[in-house]
Amino acid sequence: MTTENADPQWYCVKTQPKRESTAAARLRELEEIEVFAPMLRYRKVTRRGKIWWVEAFFPGYILARFDLPSLEKAVTYSAGVRGLVKFGSLTPPGPAAFVELIRAEVLRQGTDEILTLLPRVEKGEEVEVAAGPLGGSKGTVVEVLSGTDRVRVLLEFLGRERIIEIDLFSLLLPRKPLP
Repeated sequence: MTTENADPQWYCVKTQPKRESTAAARLRELEEIEVFAPMLRYRKVTRRGKIWWVEAFFPGYILARFDLPSLEKAVTYSAGVRGLVKFGSLTPPGPAAFVELIRAEVLRQGTDEILTLLPRVEKGEEVEVAAGPLGGSKGTVVEVLSGTDRVRVLLEFLGRERIIEIDLFSLLLPRKPLP
């Protein structure tokens, strides 16, 4: 089959564990294959303190746009790839609109394929302390301190209301829809 008549579609490619970046890089080296391997970047609390952590948006999977009949073997046998997602002998294409929706959100942040997640909290929101001596206590955000990862929360403690300053990463935040 010639590539001029090819109708490339998006397919879900299963990768080897923790090898999404390797598989994406190898597939990008092949002509006529478009790869989308979004990554999430977020702050994570460790014993060493807060660090930026990067991992795959879809752990174990990437998306590739290509002509299945002519390039299936090249994709399947690339480094870091386990195979294509199949249902029996059928390899279903993914919806292009879904890929474009995710790509638009990533590009809205001005990055190539990395979506940065930041905790968002606003004055007046109800939060819960996740751990420590006040773990399980619920309170209301009084102030979000600019330039830091800290907030002031109004908590009831020993029968009195008190304002405490606490690390944003020590709170369980309510789920909010994307803006």
